[in-house]
Amino acid sequence: MLKHLIKISRAKKQLIMQLTDCILIILILLASFSVRLGYLYLPKNDLIWVLILGAPFIAIPVFAYFGLYLAVVRYIGSKALWSIVQAVSIYALIWGFAGFMILVDSQDSQDSILPRSVILINWMLTILIIGGTRLAARFLFSNNFEFKSKNNNDSSNSKCRVLIYGAGDAGIQIISALENSKDYQLVGLIDDSKDIQGRQIRGLSVSSINDIFDVIDNLNVDEVLIAIPSISRSKRVSIIEKFESLPVIVRILPGMDELAQGKVRISDLREVSIKDLLGRNSAQPNKELLGRNITDKVVLITGSGGSIGSELSRQVVLLKPKAIILYEMSELALYNIDKELSKNIIDSVDIYPILGSVNNKSRMVNIFERFNVDTVYHAAAYKHVPMVEFNNDEGVDNNIFGTLNCAQAAIDSGIKTFVLISTDKAVRPTNTMGATKRSAELILQALSSKQSATKFSIVRFGNVLGSSGSVIPLFKKQIEEGGPVTVTDKDVIRYFMTIPEAVELVIQAGAMGEGGDIFVLDMGKPIRISDLAKKMIHLSGLKLKDESHPDGDIEISFTGLRSGEKLYEELLIGDTTSKTENPLIMRALEDKLTWEELKPVLDGLNEAIDTCNQVKLRKLLIQIVPGFQPQSEISDILYNGSKLD
Repeated sequence: MLKHLIKISRAKKQLIMQLTDCILIILILLASFSVRLGYLYLPKNDLIWVLILGAPFIAIPVFAYFGLYLAVVRYIGSKALWSIVQAVSIYALIWGFAGFMILVDSQDSQDSILPRSVILINWMLTILIIGGTRLAARFLFSNNFEFKSKNNNDSSNSKCRVLIYGAGDAGIQIISALENSKDYQLVGLIDDSKDIQGRQIRGLSVSSINDIFDVIDNLNVDEVLIAIPSISRSKRVSIIEKFESLPVIVRILPGMDELAQGKVRISDLREVSIKDLLGRNSAQPNKELLGRNITDKVVLITGSGGSIGSELSRQVVLLKPKAIILYEMSELALYNIDKELSKNIIDSVDIYPILGSVNNKSRMVNIFERFNVDTVYHAAAYKHVPMVEFNNDEGVDNNIFGTLNCAQAAIDSGIKTFVLISTDKAVRPTNTMGATKRSAELILQALSSKQSATKFSIVRFGNVLGSSGSVIPLFKKQIEEGGPVTVTDKDVIRYFMTIPEAVELVIQAGAMGEGGDIFVLDMGKPIRISDLAKKMIHLSGLKLKDESHPDGDIEISFTGLRSGEKLYEELLIGDTTSKTENPLIMRALEDKLTWEELKPVLDGLNEAIDTCNQVKLRKLLIQIVPGFQPQSEISDILYNGSKLD
């Protein structure tokens, strides 16, 4: 019964409330006379009948004026109860005055008298019954009756004035959580549903997003809380963009799959991040592809403590492998991911944390054979562009020869699947890091052509949010410190993807590999880094400081491109791609080198590392990667024969 009442239209609900109030008002008046006279009173005078039966014609318009039929009953709060007190008081006065005027000339001495106490009794009973029925309805409909008094005149400047976007269940729970907060003062609601716009919930007016500028200005809003956890990513972007030019902090609830069961908590709210601004919705993962190389298999992840490697480890464990081997050079990083997985693991999966370098081929072979490894995800690499540029030989040794050692160990041990995590910086590289990753790609393709027992696959994608060296935490820290936010160039653009999404696609791409494949992930639209900086400033509740706005809070400083950095990144060397089973994964068709062509260059690189010959190292990298066009000179400190003064 209650479920059916909730589902009917607002107009029908209002009509039911008005009819109920009409009946209650008549009964309350009869009760008021009976209480005053001490017996069950039924008037004999027609004028008193008119006065009693006509009372709803006075009360209903007054109640409507004070918004008693705009409030959503199951969310009624203390502010709405105050409106009831005001409305009933006005109605009781008007009715009392009308009663005296109607009965003053009555000929019936017994029934022409309207005791003043009846007006008072009517006022009190009407407040109790009209207010009580609404509270009872709230209790029945919400199963969570909760009446808390609140100081309606609290206007402390120390409180943060909050506007909630979303008047659904999550929004109402946030209202309940904030009702008695010492830090927040709720001032209004925004909702896209025209059905409730203009109405009141818990005494708060519900406005349209189209009126957002006036609402923010009139209510002096400090923060906007977006409480719509079930919306798509594109819709979330659309909502957030509406607040970009406004001086408010925007916070958001995580998605429904991230919310724990139970009541929404204030701690669930978080500041809007660039993750929320990515307008691309993820494609549904292919579960068969996800489990093909993992479920009931032994999986080894190199660089398992890094940003990509650790997320790979988390997702692999959930796919129920027979065992997972965490291979990592950093003791602390290995300890952290091992501790995390051991604590959160549900099903019985054997976890083996192993310290080691990818340059130790004999150790790799020993581990592969000892644990009978089926699948390898090679995420270990030096990825920080300026750092690798300053340490060329270590970058080449780890990224090129580390990959070669792992690949040859996989072949020697009969590993079935080997997946390399690559980068968009490998495409027409302008820095050593990109050149080493492209070299690693070429090595796997060449080895794939020599044999078929081990299937090598390469997955190439752009920047991932939250990775080491990401601009996001840097910008956030700079904003917290008062600026400036440093951007290398006003025209620099980058692709972005969340780490969990990238890893999910990496696993699926690796399962589609046939040998020597290069898979490219659809990164969506590139983002201009200067625009990203502006968005983060605005969504932190601050104003951009520039020539047009000299009174702003945070300015953007352009520092110039870093060593080896490009204005934009690419994902493809050529233009030829083919579709795969996942619309977000493409298979690239690019030129390859044979092992015979690669071997002499690799031998030369190895010799250059041993002799610290930076010039030879650079020349050989250009030879192995024809598209390599270095933008920085070899550091004087690293140049052969140079010494510090």
